[in-house]
Amino acid sequence: MRLFSLEGKLAALLIAAAFAGIACAVLLVHGWQSPWLAAIVAALIVTPLAVMTARAAAAPLSGLLRVLGGSVASFRDGDFSVSLADGRRDELGDLVRSHNELGRVLREERQHLFQRELLLDTVVQNSPTALLLIDAQDRIVYSNLAARALLNGGQRMNGLDFGAIVAESPEALAAALASRQDRLFTVTIDNDDETFHLSQRDVRLHGRAHRLLQIKRLTRELSRQEVQTWKKVIRVISHELNNSLAPISSLAHSGRQLAGRGDAARLGTVFDTIEERARHLEGFIRGYAEFAKLPQPRREDVAWDEFLGQLARHYSFRLAAPAPAAPGHFDRVQLEQVLLNLLKNAHESGGPADAVEVNVAPRGNETRIEVRDRGEGMSATVLASALLPFYSTKRSGTGLGLALAREIVEAHGGRIALANRAGGGLVVTLTLPGA
Repeated sequence: MRLFSLEGKLAALLIAAAFAGIACAVLLVHGWQSPWLAAIVAALIVTPLAVMTARAAAAPLSGLLRVLGGSVASFRDGDFSVSLADGRRDELGDLVRSHNELGRVLREERQHLFQRELLLDTVVQNSPTALLLIDAQDRIVYSNLAARALLNGGQRMNGLDFGAIVAESPEALAAALASRQDRLFTVTIDNDDETFHLSQRDVRLHGRAHRLLQIKRLTRELSRQEVQTWKKVIRVISHELNNSLAPISSLAHSGRQLAGRGDAARLGTVFDTIEERARHLEGFIRGYAEFAKLPQPRREDVAWDEFLGQLARHYSFRLAAPAPAAPGHFDRVQLEQVLLNLLKNAHESGGPADAVEVNVAPRGNETRIEVRDRGEGMSATVLASALLPFYSTKRSGTGLGLALAREIVEAHGGRIALANRAGGGLVVTLTLPGA
């Protein structure tokens, strides 16, 4: 038991009161010779002293409890600046020190939280992406500087009706905002066409439904990508034209000399080579024209057995599973072009020809078509770029095969994916929607 603990102090007070009572009783007994009368008089003397002593001992505790109650109320209201005087060496002193340490920790935590919130708000407010938070009543709860500049002339929008803001926006922007879907749109701002991407997500904040809108300006990025694409197109076309025109020019010069010497026997070889290079150049240009002028798909019901049998006449493959009995619904000519290109790539992948597989399987309201091989597969870099136009790892490739396949599949409302297979090889997956 600690000397200055509450328990020690209370024990000392009780012992002192007991000794005082005994002393009074002993003195009174010697004076009055009556034990009962001495005990009563001693009790009457000692009781008020004990009450006053107990009140004096309890006063600091009562005061401290009142102060702690007020301090807890301040903590509840977010005021952590209250500290209590630390002068006791008992349990109450320990409580005061714990209280002060708690206040210090809460102050530091609030300061750190405030700094983080300030940093986050600064980042969000100065983000080039317009951010809007809409509540269930279609009221704007939050908007950053980019959103105000785009939708309200730079003025604050918190608390305004979102529908009224949409009604005053340009037609394309208003249609995008009202669609509740992710989409690209273009509006004219200061006589310039600006392209934006709108993303909308449902979120819950404090248990209530909200809608978060992100509007990102893509004009600069699209322009940069467009320039890079045109540079690549020019490089590819220039390279291919030089590869064909330089030999044609040289052969034409040689043919003129042979004609001048009357060497008609060798002119046939010259003309055959010129024709071959011209035919190659024509095919190259036709490939670009097909990519640029791809028509919208004309979907029809197509029996899978007949369709796959037609493909097998061009490139051999084996079916991983029986073809679906229900017909597919797609543009027969376009999908045939896609699968022929994929089968050609599979046979040129370096794997055995008899390992090329095709699998057609319905998945709910979709149909999944897989073309598999056991070739060398693709590196991570090639996988990331293989579907981009004009990207090719072949010396004579145009980089349009897989890009055209992607264009056709996406025009059908589907998607295409490439992945390496376990054990080696590549699988190209086409996912097409149902009818």
